[in-house]
Amino acid sequence: MGSGVIVSPDGYILTNHHVIEGAEGIEVTLNDGRSAMAKVIGTDSETDLALLKIDLPKLPTIVLGQMESLQVGDAVLAIGNPFGVGQTVTSGIVSALGRKQLGINTFENFIQTDAAINPGNSGGALVDANGLLMGINTAIYSRSGGNLGIGFAVPVTTATQVMAALIKDGKVTRGWIGVEPRPLTAEIAESFGIAKDKATGLLPQGVLIHGVLQNSPAAKAGIQPGDLILKVGGEVVSDVPEMLTRVAALKPGETASLSVQRNGKLIEIRVTPGTRPIRP
Repeated sequence: MGSGVIVSPDGYILTNHHVIEGAEGIEVTLNDGRSAMAKVIGTDSETDLALLKIDLPKLPTIVLGQMESLQVGDAVLAIGNPFGVGQTVTSGIVSALGRKQLGINTFENFIQTDAAINPGNSGGALVDANGLLMGINTAIYSRSGGNLGIGFAVPVTTATQVMAALIKDGKVTRGWIGVEPRPLTAEIAESFGIAKDKATGLLPQGVLIHGVLQNSPAAKAGIQPGDLILKVGGEVVSDVPEMLTRVAALKPGETASLSVQRNGKLIEIRVTPGTRPIRP
């Protein structure tokens, strides 16, 4: 069992991909005792989100919040059905914003909270003190499977973007160029001959291309192993997750610009991204 959030009077429900993955039938039970079988509108494994739809009248719906207003230290509530005991609310604060490189999802930008999130809370709402939806509870950091005060939620901005794509197309379409990116470390920089800035003594901020897939959009555009990607579509990239997110935001078939450092020189490369393969 897992949890979900009713986000529209039409019966759309946001939850986690892992909650419904492999299910032959999905029954949704509301807090008022009503239940209905749900239809899967679409899922997105790379953000661990899924969109369901039920057909019931007079559904209670949550009001969406604005991520721009959320700050570290703000009070939040996690709502869900932990361990199947029934609807439960736990309180805490926002511990951090923009958490990534956790190895949970491909695209990560988590809200971290110390509100107790336990198995069964997945897919439930993380709301602010006014009851506005700020995130979809997704994961906990735990060695035992219980709550240790470190929980993660997908921000409402990501959830609404994925929901809009699933309603429109039944899937999320992302850009893809076909490279193997690596974070730039001192050892890797030395092996590829990437020098530190003479003024600051620091390595340049960017993502190293370790490999290029044959016949990929990157290969056709002339991107080479050892290139350092500094910007994607005019947006600075400082780490691998940020680069993946920037590339994913590119529209397949529409040419975009990459700022690349090669052999100490800055060059602009035009690449036409393809469609990112859907991960099962």
